[in-house]
Amino acid sequence: MNCAKDSAADSPTVFIVDDEADVRDSVGLLVRSAELAVETFASAGEFLQACDRERPGCVVLDVRMPGLSGLAAQQQLLKRGITLPIIFISGHGDIAMAVQAGALDFLEKPFDDQVLLDRVHKALVIDAENRAHAAAEAEIRRRLQTLTPRECEVMEQLIEGKVNKIIAQELDVSTRTVEIHRARVLHKMRVSNVSQLVRLVLSSERYRGRFTAG
Repeated sequence: MNCAKDSAADSPTVFIVDDEADVRDSVGLLVRSAELAVETFASAGEFLQACDRERPGCVVLDVRMPGLSGLAAQQQLLKRGITLPIIFISGHGDIAMAVQAGALDFLEKPFDDQVLLDRVHKALVIDAENRAHAAAEAEIRRRLQTLTPRECEVMEQLIEGKVNKIIAQELDVSTRTVEIHRARVLHKMRVSNVSQLVRLVLSSERYRGRFTAG
């Protein structure tokens, strides 16, 4: 099976990658019993060839496999900007390697079924939260891109806590002009007041940590 996008692309999928057919089958059956979508792969290479960064879910990934290892596959995913949470599994006690690689979780075979299901549900929650954060960040970035250079200047002055009169003096424009730009900034950023503007803009990667609002 592969993980190319389909009509259920918005539903989370648990991707199981293990070279042992018995493991793929048993873990797949277990996860399906929790009414979750499952796709299985016999190698890390097969999974990487098919994987799509837009698909939500998590990966249950064997550490040691012929060819590309689970740890090497994780690095390939990161290089592609694919941040699916990974639950490493192994029968060789590779927990030190998994922790060093920044794994979300590690389970040593044989593992308890309920423990695996709990970790899978946790991973899906984390993935959903990460995607919601990324979507919010993208929306703020889109709104910022609608501002003119002058509107950006006014916005940044507002974030610094400056009043219209001071902004007008510093930008060498009339107070009325500042008021017009301020109204346009609030409208384009879809906020009702400067307090909301400050909270929204300072939550974005572009401005996070750049200002101390007054």
